[in-house]
Amino acid sequence: MTAVYRRVWDGPARAEAEALDQACSGWAVLYSLSERRFFGLCAWPSPQAVIVCDDTVEGLEQRMREAETLLILHMSPVEGRLGRAA
Repeated sequence: MTAVYRRVWDGPARAEAEALDQACSGWAVLYSLSERRFFGLCAWPSPQAVIVCDDTVEGLEQRMREAETLLILHMSPVEGRLGRAA
């Protein structure tokens, strides 16, 4: 029997994606071997699917925070408070 070397493609990037996935509840974080990009899939309720991607894990984390902020602003009843005197 011949031993076959098992190659782990993009091991460090996959490990970074797994670490970010563990750190960010409410998101599923993946690394695409075919595209060599990081993807974040929002796992909380939203009017439509929220998927962000970036070439780096740091960039993905920033895009995830931006998406959270936009979703919070979209879902909050700010419109009703605008224009009212305090």
